[in-house]
Amino acid sequence: MNRRYLGLLADVLRQSWRHYPGATAALLTVKAASAGTTPALALALGAAIDGIIRGDRTAAVLGATAAALVFGLTVYLKDLSRNLDAMLVDRLGALHLRRDVESRLAGLPGLGHLERTDLLDRVTLLRGFGWRMSASLWTAVIAVFVGLRLILLLVVLGTAVTPWLLPLVVFAAAPIYFERRGQRTTFQAELDTAEAYRLQRELFNLATGPAGGKELRVCGVGDQLAERQRAAWSEALGVRYRARVRAAAGNLAGWALFTLGLGAGLGLVVYRAAHGDGTIGDLVLAVTVAATLRDALQDALFGVAEAMAGRTLADPYLWLRDYATTAGHPGTLPAPAELRDGIVLDRVSFTYPGADEPAVDEVSCRLPAGSVVAVVGEYGSGKSTLVKLLTKFYQPDEGRITVDGTDLADVDTARWRAGTSAAFQDFGRFHVRFRDAIGLGDLPHLHDDTRVAAAVHAADADGFAQRLPDGLDTQLGRAYAGVELSEGQWQKTALARASMRPEPVLFVLDEPTASLDAPSEHAIFQRYMDRARRLAERTGAITVVISHRFSTVAGADQILVLDRGRLVEQGTHADLMTAGGRYADLYGIQADAYART
Repeated sequence: MNRRYLGLLADVLRQSWRHYPGATAALLTVKAASAGTTPALALALGAAIDGIIRGDRTAAVLGATAAALVFGLTVYLKDLSRNLDAMLVDRLGALHLRRDVESRLAGLPGLGHLERTDLLDRVTLLRGFGWRMSASLWTAVIAVFVGLRLILLLVVLGTAVTPWLLPLVVFAAAPIYFERRGQRTTFQAELDTAEAYRLQRELFNLATGPAGGKELRVCGVGDQLAERQRAAWSEALGVRYRARVRAAAGNLAGWALFTLGLGAGLGLVVYRAAHGDGTIGDLVLAVTVAATLRDALQDALFGVAEAMAGRTLADPYLWLRDYATTAGHPGTLPAPAELRDGIVLDRVSFTYPGADEPAVDEVSCRLPAGSVVAVVGEYGSGKSTLVKLLTKFYQPDEGRITVDGTDLADVDTARWRAGTSAAFQDFGRFHVRFRDAIGLGDLPHLHDDTRVAAAVHAADADGFAQRLPDGLDTQLGRAYAGVELSEGQWQKTALARASMRPEPVLFVLDEPTASLDAPSEHAIFQRYMDRARRLAERTGAITVVISHRFSTVAGADQILVLDRGRLVEQGTHADLMTAGGRYADLYGIQADAYART
């Protein structure tokens, strides 16, 4: 175990002491007391046998009584330890450690850990972190006390029987050494197969979930999907199985060495008793210790295995702590409450990690305060990536973005987003009450029915909202016996959520009407254009609209045309049509297509 992992265990122990001091102290006391019961039982039994052989009734009775009391205490402490351990593991894991992981993940300012496969592999390993890490802590603590019990057992053998038995400590260490080696091997195998495991789980969710159910059945690809899932699972299991076989071979070697040493030690005790250099009580003591030594070793190995298994989660968690510190660029400057000049992009470039080509390539433009800016282009031209840069989900690799002359990287991320409203094309479908699905857009006003109703109206969602069986209190989603909305209704809910903040300085609509029919699309765009003009008058807000339907963006103050990440044209609709460039070509192609239909 490296120093950082030990430090993490110490931190978890401190949390246990801070939140549950009484139970933690009780468990540590019980573990410490349990370490001495087995050697005490062996000594008591040895004394009782020697008393019987010598005819010393008092010694025999005292020894037997002590053995009975120690045995009863052992059983009681074991039961008490199990209950305390289960309580602490469950409470500490579920209420504190898991929440810590969730808070750290939710607090990451960017999207890299959700979009990069190498980071997703590590996040996948964090599933179940709370319970497993809590269990690893107490198992590691148990391993310490089990090690103490092993030492006491060997000391008893060495002092009460013969010092020649002390070398057994070397043989006892062999299984522990090989167990640690095996755990490192299996841990690396789990890390190497995280991607295959994640693929298997996603394929299973796809095959059993409602999202792709219709298409999968119409296309008849169920068997192929099951085969791909089986192949991914087989790949992961194959690597892990081979690692476990190697670990098992090492464990066998460790136990073979221990058995050899223990057999030689017991043979020595028998030889001494047969030649008058020891007593029958020594032999009983040695046999008792030998019997419990195996159990103690197994407990120690289990402790080592669990503690090492905790590294499967500890390493990704330590990575998460480091990543949360280095990945974010939170900034410290206050975000503006209103815009005077606007947003300027100066030779901004960005390439996704692992990609060969930039998603945004040397884009320079100015978004004037109070303007409505449309961003158009074919799929994959960089439109959504540009929005991610404006909302600080990613930082530019080159160039910079300024807001009223201040570098956006230096502006506090949380405050900047508090002044931003956005509806994204991959909007969330939250299975909560309808009012909460909208109120999430502005948490301080989550229960403000007036604000929620205004947001519903802004998104042209009054019609279906009035038909919901319980109105704003209607549960959404079949997963919780709620109402399942249509795709268009889910999108209107997302638009309403984006309308909760009354005065954002940046309002982003990323394909806001892709799932809506033409009349709804026209009505919503008209409402949001009116809203954009009102916001511009109050705060100088900039509204950025991304749409694949060119007819909806003709009224924008400025249109940016992207092609393969580069800004190839910019201007008003009239200017761009007159120029006869890329925008005019795309507009004409789409107009002809609509005319033919």
